[in-house]
Amino acid sequence: MASAPDATALPLFYNDLVPLSSETHADWRVKPAQAAPFLANQHAVPVTVEEFPLVARHMPVIFAVGDDPVPLALMGLNEGVNVFIDAEGKLVNDDLYVPAYIRRYPYMLARLTPDANELSLCFDPSSETIGAFEEGEKLFENGQPTEFTKAILGFAEQFEQAGQKTAQFVRELKEYDLLIDGEVSIQPEGSAQPFVYRGFQMVDEKKLSELRGDQLRKMAQSGMLPLVYAHLFSLALMRDVFAKQMATGRAPQQPSAIEMPANG
Repeated sequence: MASAPDATALPLFYNDLVPLSSETHADWRVKPAQAAPFLANQHAVPVTVEEFPLVARHMPVIFAVGDDPVPLALMGLNEGVNVFIDAEGKLVNDDLYVPAYIRRYPYMLARLTPDANELSLCFDPSSETIGAFEEGEKLFENGQPTEFTKAILGFAEQFEQAGQKTAQFVRELKEYDLLIDGEVSIQPEGSAQPFVYRGFQMVDEKKLSELRGDQLRKMAQSGMLPLVYAHLFSLALMRDVFAKQMATGRAPQQPSAIEMPANG
């Protein structure tokens, strides 16, 4: 999931990417984030396959449309709606599992040039958590990365590895032809017509049940099968998310077919 520091190809949340430098940022520090305002109006966030069991306890896990369907956690069913984060970017429920993609920001590993072989630790300079502050965790000490910076790098490396496993997981789903266009119909009490959500992909349970025994055995042995079921079970949470939107007055006004912009 690493992207080149190119303004035309910046990943979700990132406004810019700058390589972290012991020279340029020698005196910079990091302040703890009290909120994530960039999340307040974000309805879908990328997740890694290893997170499925944790995310699926709280949010639906779907797949984006397109040729490279990234797994996404739905924090709202409609664009601009997040039922788990308040207007200031703070968690509504402190027990919520926060996906690693969110916790990684504003850092990420990226190639400094398209032909670079190695990934470098970069950050989004527009973030208010990193800068030439008088207080906070130091990034460098005597020209060397601090333990704090090493921890940031370690987390970014773990995320990169998880991203590669996720890409492999999606490739296998496509090889088995298990992904189909998703559709969820929700009819609130008192509504004559349902709200129909489309614009995402999901695993086809019928195709899954029709796989050959050796294919299912391979999926079970690799640990892939439980993750598929975590995704499928999580889809029931769409109704819970919709109910939260209704309770906060953020559901669509009229029942209709709604294309969820779930393209990662």
